Formats: sequence, C-alpha cells, structure tokens
Amino acid sequence: MNPEMKQAYKTAAKFFREYDDFLLLVHEKPDGDALGSVLGAAHLLQQLGKTFTLVNDDPIPDKFMFLPMADQFLLPENVKTRFRSVISFDCGDRKRLGLSGDLIASDAVILNIDHHKTNDFFGTENLVDLDAAATCQIVYKISREMEAELSLDAATCLYTGLVTDTGGFRYSNTSEEVMLIAASLLKLGVQPYNVVDKVMETMTWPQVLLIRSALENLGRSEDGKYAWAVVTRDMIHAAGGCDEDVEGLVNYPRNVEGVEVGILLREAAPGKVKVSFRSKYVVDVGAIALELGGGGHARASGCTVDGTLEEVKERVLARVAQAISEDEAEQA
Repeated sequence: MNPEMKQAYKTAAKFFREYDDFLLLVHEKPDGDALGSVLGAAHLLQQLGKTFTLVNDDPIPDKFMFLPMADQFLLPENVKTRFRSVISFDCGDRKRLGLSGDLIASDAVILNIDHHKTNDFFGTENLVDLDAAATCQIVYKISREMEAELSLDAATCLYTGLVTDTGGFRYSNTSEEVMLIAASLLKLGVQPYNVVDKVMETMTWPQVLLIRSALENLGRSEDGKYAWAVVTRDMIHAAGGCDEDVEGLVNYPRNVEGVEVGILLREAAPGKVKVSFRSKYVVDVGAIALELGGGGHARASGCTVDGTLEEVKERVLARVAQAISEDEAEQA
C-alpha cells in the first residue's frame, strides 16, 4: 500500500472517531457490497457509541433483510434532518445517492468510501481503494486501522459484501488478502453457508420464470465472443416478478463457452434501458459503461441508456464488438 493510501485509511479511521450523528448512505438499488459495507460500518460506529441514520431511496431487497440492522433503513421523504457528518459507501458519484443525497447539509463533511475506478472523489475526504475487491474489504481495513474488535453482526455484514462482489470468491478480484479477511470473519463466527444460501443460491419462482424466458431469446455474435439476453417489462410482469428478480441473469450469457463479454439489456422504463456487462479476461467493460454514462469495474459494470430496446441493443453490441476487436489488435 502506497503512502497516500495509508494516509487515506488513517484519515477515515479518524473520521469515524471524531464525528457523530452520521448520515450513512449507499447508492440507489443497493447490492450486497453496498449493504454489507454500510451495515458493517454501522455496527462498528455503534460499538464506538456513535449515533447514525441509515437512509436509501429504495426498499432493501428481501434477500438481504437477514443482515443485522437492515430493517432500520429509512426512505429520504421520512427524514426531516439535514446532516453535517456523512459517510457514503460503494457509490461512485453523488448523483447515485439519489434523493437521499438531499439530506446532506451544505456545510457537511463527507467521507467517500469506495473501490470503483470511476469514482469522482465527491467527498471532502475520499478513501477510494482501487485494489479492494469490495467496499466491505475497505471497511474491514478501517476497523483494523482503528484496532477495533468486530462483532459477529458486523462480520456477517462484511462477509456478505465480500461474497457478492467476488462472485462467491470465483471472480478475478479474489486475492490472497480477500481470502485472509474472509477467514478472519469466519473465526468471528460467521456461518458461510447461511450467507451464501440467502444471497447467491436461493431464487424466487418469478426469477426462475424470468431466466427461462430470457434464455429463449439469448443471442450470440457470429464469432461467439459476446452474447446477450433481453428482458422487457412485459416479461417481468408475466413472471410476477420485479427488477430485483433480474439480478444475476447477466451471468448466463457471460458463462457461455468462448464468450468474453456477457450483456443483459433490461427495459427499465419507456425509453430507458438498463445495461449490465460482465467480461472474463480482457475487455474492460467498466470503460464501456463509463462512455455510456454509467460505471463499475473492468469485469463488471452497468449503465442506463436512453432509447428503445432495439436502439440500445444495436448501439451496445456494436461498441462491445469494437472493444473486442481493439483488444485483439493490441494482443496481435
């Protein structure tokens, strides 16, 4: 770890110790790492005797409601206070905080904790560790910097984020440090099966129906190097599902043998398409998503694009084909 990053961890630990009455925020439609990191930090702050308020624009997905304190999130319209001490987790830019960001006072100090390379350093203090596989890994290291003992509840939250952002320790971001941290959390009593079964293995029946219908229109390029699936609003309604049931579907086109980039195009609203990208080895899909107004990681990213499904599909597939061609030319 370079000196600048070491100092950023020290600054974050000092922020936890010195301030109080925190507003704790994550991005809209929070995933396992966002929730694991913010709740892990909430338990750490509770141990320090600090007060805090958890706020998010969206209801917490059912599969994460087992996390301790997950039931304490408030919707922004139900909070009247403006906060002067704020910590944001797993969020690359302030606009992704949504309406919850309006609760930040004009003179607030903001600690921005994240691991996305697309982060725009919107905090007054920024701990953006690009080497971290998950924001939960960063929160764990802050606790070590503070020499704080993690509770089982905090450990369960942090383990959840590690599991989800590494794909169950299968993705290329799974490092030696990640595994050592996971082992230390197990020593604190985390039951890995109880976490993985809830967040990665169990599927709702609408989710199964959506997978079936999406696979019926699975497409693949002529050279077999990228594949895609499409989900319309009608498909979601027919399955009796919700947007949450689409999560993970992008892995089906990605996992096809020979495919480098998997793509999921979901009709989010009339004229808006949510695009998810996953790549295996070479293509930086984070850069593609950034070009299209989104962000993420080199191997996992997403964006929302204006246009019809067919318009966005044509644009996205052309850009992915171009990226694959460029990477092949560089390797030649």
